[in-house]
Amino acid sequence: MLRQILVTGSSRGIGKAVALRLAQSGYDIVLHCNKNISKAEAVQNEIISLGRNARILQFDISNRQECNEVLSSDIEKNGIYYGIVLNAGIAKDNVFPAMEDEEWDCVLNTNLGGFYNVLKPLVMQMISERVKGRIITMSSISGLCGNRGQVNYSASKAGIIGATKALSLELAKRGITVNCIAPGVIETDMISEIPTEEVKKMIPMKRFGKPEEVASLVNYLMSDEAAYITGQVISVNGGLYL
Repeated sequence: MLRQILVTGSSRGIGKAVALRLAQSGYDIVLHCNKNISKAEAVQNEIISLGRNARILQFDISNRQECNEVLSSDIEKNGIYYGIVLNAGIAKDNVFPAMEDEEWDCVLNTNLGGFYNVLKPLVMQMISERVKGRIITMSSISGLCGNRGQVNYSASKAGIIGATKALSLELAKRGITVNCIAPGVIETDMISEIPTEEVKKMIPMKRFGKPEEVASLVNYLMSDEAAYITGQVISVNGGLYL
């Protein structure tokens, strides 16, 4: 079976690092972006230079109909995926008393709604084709511990943990593993506005994580060696617990 892996939100940051690491391990990659098509094309070119195939799907993970149409069309043309990495997500931080309805709805509909919207068109097809594959979701330390100014984000990421654990129970007998990674503070665009030195003091390792360190864990969980690991939440946070 052709081992192709869908990585959502793979035009930059952790998603880009994941896509490149998996390509280095010999997988073909289905890249995804919502708006940054030029950045996705740059990642595609990097993957092709590694000798692997890569194509780009463009859709909004919060749009259920769009997800269904794009993903169903892609697997009809190119076959079902061996692996799925649900990395795409957003943050709209604000203290709860000042939080706008749109900030709550957008984050929940994208981060948690995206779990359903992306996986729903794919899981039954994986079962039907007897794919003993891998599903990896991306939560956050904020989903484990909560964080000030992130009630919406924490709720969405905690929901992903619960959904991952429940889905892992449903798919275990099919040989499909479902695991969750909870990154801490990783060097990406999402942390550009935080007080760098103050936050580093809170981290036992006194540094931020690198996207490649998250990608290495994804690569392991995607491998044959991880076939008996499912329903787990693994933190990559340098010892930080908020």
